[in-house]
Amino acid sequence: MSKTECNWEPLSFEGLQTTSLKDRPSKVRIEDFAKPWAVGETLGCFIEKLPAILAADQFRDAAQAVAEAVRNDKTVILGMGAHPIKVGLNPVLVDAMEEGIIRGLALNGAGIIHDVEVALAGKTSEDVAAHLGCGQFGTARETAEFIHGAVAAAFKDGNMGLGRAVGRRLVAENVPFAHLSLLATAFRLNIPVTVHVAVGTDIIHMHPAMDGAAMGWLSHYDFKLFCRLVTTLHQGVFINLGSAVILPEVFLKAVSVAHNLGFGLDGITTINMDFQRQYRPQVNVIQRPTAGTGKGISLIGHHEIMFPLFMATVKECLSREK
Repeated sequence: MSKTECNWEPLSFEGLQTTSLKDRPSKVRIEDFAKPWAVGETLGCFIEKLPAILAADQFRDAAQAVAEAVRNDKTVILGMGAHPIKVGLNPVLVDAMEEGIIRGLALNGAGIIHDVEVALAGKTSEDVAAHLGCGQFGTARETAEFIHGAVAAAFKDGNMGLGRAVGRRLVAENVPFAHLSLLATAFRLNIPVTVHVAVGTDIIHMHPAMDGAAMGWLSHYDFKLFCRLVTTLHQGVFINLGSAVILPEVFLKAVSVAHNLGFGLDGITTINMDFQRQYRPQVNVIQRPTAGTGKGISLIGHHEIMFPLFMATVKECLSREK
């Protein structure tokens, strides 16, 4: 080590120029602080008392965007993975459809499996680790037979997609828990529901009754139907609830189709809701589809807490606009 390097001295701050806190712009003000909860207050009060900062502000903006779309008769599409079903959100989702909030529903392949199991048996979600080693994972007979029966009948008819096909059969057979089924509710209310299958990802693809041609045809029908829905998202809202790959990819392609065919998506709001940040939802839902034309909002939190709170807030917003 040289002599110069040994003689370094701390820098003096003696001549540092300071500014006034009073004059400095600040991003956080006490006016934006949260307000304490008072026992007996309403949900609306709770939402208003959240900080006007970061996610709390975005949460209110997202709920207001959905409420505004509903009030102006614009489209609100919910795309979701199967996890929201597995954490018990079907009653909240059914209510949102019945209240006219959700006007289009898109699921991945696992979504119809868990929804059908809820409708048939009032339960779903097996213990994978316990059943995998003995070769029994994904072998529930009733689940596969019901869905493949619906697929075969619809493929023969040739006039509907996978979501409507399964919903139709659930209603036709008056299954015990149809009132808690997203697919049955969508069929009953004539709400478009699309299912986007990746072959090999779902337990029913292992079943001997699996017809790849029929499943593929119905899912492709649903993709074209989903593209039609996306063309109506001018000043509308697309919500991605817990799909990390399939729905963000499908949505991006549908946005491209809409632009290619001359449909404007100005004023679109996209909302991604998940318990962690994922690459595809961030770029394919929040950033790319809204660039220069709309707004993307990311809300991070557990589905079983965040989504019921979000839907309740949307309903509160709508009630104030009546």
